[in-house]
Amino acid sequence: MNTRRRRLLQAGAALCAPLPGLARAAADVAGGKPITLVVSYPAGGGADVMARLIAPRLADTLGQPVVVENKPGASGTLAAAQVARATPDGSTLLLDASSFAVNPALFDKLPYDSATAFAPLAVLALYPNVLVCTPSFEARTLADVVRLARANPGKLAYASSGNGSAQHLAGALFEAMAKVEMTHVPYRGGGPALNDVIGGQVPLYFGNMASATGHIQSGRLRALAVTSRLRSRVLPELPSMDEAGLKGYQVLEWNPVLAPAGVPAATRARLAAALRKVMADPEVLGRVRALGGEVFEGDEAKAAAFLRQQQTMWAGVVKERRITKD
Repeated sequence: MNTRRRRLLQAGAALCAPLPGLARAAADVAGGKPITLVVSYPAGGGADVMARLIAPRLADTLGQPVVVENKPGASGTLAAAQVARATPDGSTLLLDASSFAVNPALFDKLPYDSATAFAPLAVLALYPNVLVCTPSFEARTLADVVRLARANPGKLAYASSGNGSAQHLAGALFEAMAKVEMTHVPYRGGGPALNDVIGGQVPLYFGNMASATGHIQSGRLRALAVTSRLRSRVLPELPSMDEAGLKGYQVLEWNPVLAPAGVPAATRARLAAALRKVMADPEVLGRVRALGGEVFEGDEAKAAAFLRQQQTMWAGVVKERRITKD
């Protein structure tokens, strides 16, 4: 009897065990169908560079295709709205920029609720900006800029890539913390703004590290400080804003990856773990550092906490400086 019973139990266990193909399908994200990484900015920009850097490695890690889709417009809100409406199975993800934390305060109404429509999976990397000036500008240090701004309220100008842009907000936070009033000169993009600073039309610019470094090294721009708390590996001789006297100042550009709210916890965990593995790849790490950034260290919970902190900080700056999109 014991032998017969044991054989029946073994046969039952075999019938209940999933077939290898079914086990793999259960482990795949969204049943193994292609994952679409929706990028909120155009091809060639910082967010797009990050998306195309990680997509093939994420595909290798997950064992299923990852497709990059650019959907620029309205400071990233068009892409975010598309992902917020997507089926919450993990097959549609958003790769955004630091504007994600600013938009709730900048726009009167968004087509989604930033606090509830998404599940943060990761913050990929953190990039400082760099405060640069026209080579003929008299300031040689950050302290010089503060002195000149205080002596000439509202006359010292800084350029940006547009109202509400990362460069505009970096300048606005500088004004608030240094207790100075300056003139903001918005442009339609970072390229035109950078060209006019090089040409001397506007003296100051909180530039993107990747786009400004070559001009700094060639002497077409003079760098005064980086906007991170620590010095940059790319420009190690340059002080941070904190080090140069503006204690507590930090402005970083960053790229979050978010899923629609409602994606199952197991799927979120698998995607988040895959993203951490990709960002630990030596080639990815090297590329991020070559662009002046550092990989974000933290899991889903730390990424979510970082986004909340950034949203709170920028909401305060937008309100205090009365920043509008137009």
